Amino acid sequence: MNNEFVTYAITGFARLKQQALSWANQFNICCFLDSNNYPHQYKSYECIAGVGALELIEASSGNALQKLKEFQQQHKGWLFGHLGYELKSEIEALSSSHPDFINFPDLFFFVPQVILLLNENELVISSRSTMSTRQIFDAITSTELNENEIYAPTNIDFTERFSKAEYVTTIELLKERIHRGDCYEINFCQDFFASSAKIDPLKVYKLLIEVSPVPFAAYYKINDKYLLCASPERFMKKVGNTIIAQPIKGTGKRNLADKKRDDENKTKLFGSSKDRSENIMVVDLVRNDLSKVCVEGTVVVEELFGIYSFPQVHQMISTICGQLKDDIDFAEIIRNTFPMGSMTGAPKKKVMEIIEENEKISRGIFSGAVGYISEAGDFDFNVVIRSILYNSSSQYISYLVGSGITFYSNAEEEYEECLLKAKAIKQVL
Repeated sequence: MNNEFVTYAITGFARLKQQALSWANQFNICCFLDSNNYPHQYKSYECIAGVGALELIEASSGNALQKLKEFQQQHKGWLFGHLGYELKSEIEALSSSHPDFINFPDLFFFVPQVILLLNENELVISSRSTMSTRQIFDAITSTELNENEIYAPTNIDFTERFSKAEYVTTIELLKERIHRGDCYEINFCQDFFASSAKIDPLKVYKLLIEVSPVPFAAYYKINDKYLLCASPERFMKKVGNTIIAQPIKGTGKRNLADKKRDDENKTKLFGSSKDRSENIMVVDLVRNDLSKVCVEGTVVVEELFGIYSFPQVHQMISTICGQLKDDIDFAEIIRNTFPMGSMTGAPKKKVMEIIEENEKISRGIFSGAVGYISEAGDFDFNVVIRSILYNSSSQYISYLVGSGITFYSNAEEEYEECLLKAKAIKQVL
């Protein structure tokens, strides 16, 4: 069944965006993706949302991608959803025994009842629900926001699963693995968690994005499971036959109080041999992944070592593009490119084994990807980082942070980089 879109002119974009998000949150399942006015490359929509589920697929690692392929063949229209990190066990014949306290599915996609496309001057709506597009538009524009309400989450006492001493010791062990030649780089993550945490996920998300407005933000809800995501990173986008990947490797501090020092931090990041070596490593990995699904000779590095500024950090981002082979479907692309190299390291399979040996919990949806697939088969997915994970039934909340470990890494500095990446989350919670 095709989606018919109806366009409505709007005024007051910022307010309407908040109304659309609040309206979407009434549904048990919603995926609200927001660019936050960031002028990033290859942007298609300022905001796009899938709301409510007509049909859905939920699968565990094993034959999840085959199930997704069959689901797509049955449902030719738009899909929204996510790929969890644990799909790596299916893709690379690995295993995982770590606990997962949030319990997002390894793979989840849904056919939306309502699609919202929001830009500065218009709201475009498609409805396959019992409501017409006009009824939905009226419902959104009449949604009350309580704009004078000040929300402050109850102070949450987070526990770090690794003490700083344990973290430093683990990094030194990982450097030994690199020195032995087991691998070149490892993305190692640690988590901070709390039980009996009571939050309003929507309000916490709004606070998070207020502090850290980034181009690949997501408010993602599956019943009692919430992802509040302030990601600056794109995993992969497809437009026609062109595939685009934009991995991040390299993080620098911001100094918003002093422009000169802030610019010096950018220059320092651009010239950092450590960050460049990490970045070139992931670029080579992505080039290799894309070469499996692209026409020979078409994979190119469009930009190397690009420095982009976000509210909390400067990031080194490279862009790799290629032209897809004919008849390559979404599941096949994912099978050859996921998990993203920026969240594993290189070589990919070996470092995922090492990650499993040294991390203490399942990453779950963290290090995965959230996004959409259009009716035409185009898609856009982020990298799930800088995120709060929350299960409202168990009242368990956590956030994970990581960094790329090379032989030249300084364990103390890597620990500080993790805290820097979590700055916005700590500020909110």
